[in-house]
Amino acid sequence: MGQYDKIHLGCGVKHLPGWFHVDALNYDHVDHVGRVEDLSFIPDNSAKLIYACHVLEHFGRNTYKAALKEWYRVLEPGGILRLAVPDARAAIQLYLSGTLPRGIEDVRGLLSGGQRDEYDFHGMMYDEPSLSEALEEVGFSETRLWDWRKTEHAHMDDYSQAYIPHMDKENGVLVSLNVEAVK
Repeated sequence: MGQYDKIHLGCGVKHLPGWFHVDALNYDHVDHVGRVEDLSFIPDNSAKLIYACHVLEHFGRNTYKAALKEWYRVLEPGGILRLAVPDARAAIQLYLSGTLPRGIEDVRGLLSGGQRDEYDFHGMMYDEPSLSEALEEVGFSETRLWDWRKTEHAHMDDYSQAYIPHMDKENGVLVSLNVEAVK
């Protein structure tokens, strides 16, 4: 297995054993401290799987496709880019339903970021059609939804498993848009 077979971008405090971790912040398990849109240290066609959970929305409308192109470059033919981003459609529908106990506050962080550090601000929103279109535009051949329960990292509670009400994975609404793209 190669060093870059499985890459976890924007991992934050989440550690996946056996993966190569990239984050702008220096946590103990991070293998490369740096911005996730600059993977120039990784050769072309090196990765089988790239996982970026609630990372892509941190780029602006004029920069997110450059990040996708860089991730595409690093993937080998047939490789998978596994993305999780806030699901704008789900969040907006919940807000408009009028059933959220705290109203807009219940979706504010999902749409604008937690704003806990300089990297925790959102610059983009996605629904499935807009994200799939962007992925195909940068060269991916296929996009599909993925189920967090059926991944090798399902045990790790991250934002791909974000529900409203919080943590209600049985009755809540999934507010993470989980899309895979094939190179």
